[in-house]
Amino acid sequence: MNSKVIIIGSGPAGLTAAIYASRANLNPIVFEGDQPGGQLTITTDVENYPGFPEGVLGPELMDLFRKQAVRFGAECYFKYVSKVELHEKPFKVWVGDEQYEADTIIISTGASARLLGLESENKLMGHGVSTCATCDGFFYKEKHVIIVGGGDSAMEEAIFLTKFAKRVSVIHRRDELRASKIMQERVFNNPKIDIVWNAVVVDIEGTQEDGVKAVILRDTLSLETRKFACDGVFLAIGHSPNTSVFSGMLEMDKQGYIIIKNGSTKTSVEGVFAAGDVADHVYRQAITAAGSGCMAAIDAERYLQS
Repeated sequence: MNSKVIIIGSGPAGLTAAIYASRANLNPIVFEGDQPGGQLTITTDVENYPGFPEGVLGPELMDLFRKQAVRFGAECYFKYVSKVELHEKPFKVWVGDEQYEADTIIISTGASARLLGLESENKLMGHGVSTCATCDGFFYKEKHVIIVGGGDSAMEEAIFLTKFAKRVSVIHRRDELRASKIMQERVFNNPKIDIVWNAVVVDIEGTQEDGVKAVILRDTLSLETRKFACDGVFLAIGHSPNTSVFSGMLEMDKQGYIIIKNGSTKTSVEGVFAAGDVADHVYRQAITAAGSGCMAAIDAERYLQS
């Protein structure tokens, strides 16, 4: 089965690309992957997406994106791409045993926030546990929250959270931060932030109805555990781009993010484009992902015309 455009991934980037590609009569096929709608489906309220003054639920927003793409002719399949072949045209894409061919491919497989790997973390994700301070900080006015991490993005999120929370505790597994000196100084000088050194979160207590009540911390030196009361847990231990299926075929940076040519969505392979968090470790917002999805569709359309 040959298609002009195959879009791999279905967050804001992939579905916006699908809207634009459909309207250009390219009849795109979208493989939604194992998390249709992307990271927004594990976010409850989205309050910073333009056009929704009252806010909107993450899954609901993605459902609107999908309906709009389908209305213009995109075909969306709840299927996971297991293999691709990019060294000759048409490009080949496999979903299990099914093979598809495409003249262009838009990669919008996103990134996944690294998690602690706790059962309680999965249960409470979106109910007091979050991987995005800019998305969810607002819901913690005058509360005590913890942030897990020690790098620049953890420090940025800790500082951001002080706009709302009355106290922010940074939980770090070592006795010094990885963050740059300037970020460390800002954190040390902020009266709302305290740091718990040499500690890891081994469990989170709470319910989906009432949210988080406490975490269990283990001291990395003495190995003793203790209960630490808090109202929310923010994880800032990094993101991993979902690029393993393209490994060895496209130019990537050392973290595995796809490298795109300045000012476009072109990858190192002509006819293959990348949009959203899979190529962006700086902004990582729904609106920037959607914008780059639009760019990728326009880049693909121009490539096909030429």
